[in-house]
Amino acid sequence: MLEILVLYYSRHGHVTQMAQKIARGIEEVPECQAKLRTVPAISQVCEATEPEIPNSGSPYVSLQDLETCAGLALGSPTRFGNMAAPLKYFLEQTSGLWLAGSLKDKPAAVFTSSSSLHGGQESTLLTMMIPLLHHGMLVLGLPYTESDLLTTSTGGTPYGASNVAGTDNKKELSDEEQRLCRALGRRLAETAVKTQ
Repeated sequence: MLEILVLYYSRHGHVTQMAQKIARGIEEVPECQAKLRTVPAISQVCEATEPEIPNSGSPYVSLQDLETCAGLALGSPTRFGNMAAPLKYFLEQTSGLWLAGSLKDKPAAVFTSSSSLHGGQESTLLTMMIPLLHHGMLVLGLPYTESDLLTTSTGGTPYGASNVAGTDNKKELSDEEQRLCRALGRRLAETAVKTQ
């Protein structure tokens, strides 16, 4: 079985829901399984710590999870057109993997959620790709053969899956957003199979 890592940070739950849909798409591909992982929050208080095991949701990621995966889906809420600090903080600890070339030629994809339609989704997705490119990963997007890209009035971009959560963070994932998440997961897993 090829293990595809779905690594994300989520504050209000929308990125978690997207990660679950992407995982479902991954597992629609024979011989592939998804491994859901998250990162701990970062505190401005130096003494604050997170428990070693989260109280709920996915376990925390390890560098070994990243090193041994056959592919990576990376997800974050949009923070002023960029990924959230906890995810960036984790990625900044991966220089050992970079030096060893551990992620070279592995497929990767990105996904995000923002509170508004023009809340920086595409710039967030693009900036999330930069560390993946430095690692030598094969970055995938969503092709326009996914017809939902042509009709969605919510999230969805050729750079990766996206979601509009609403200013109150209460909007459910639209049908198009869910289908695009699953399509991204399938494409990632199919590419992982081809590159093995």
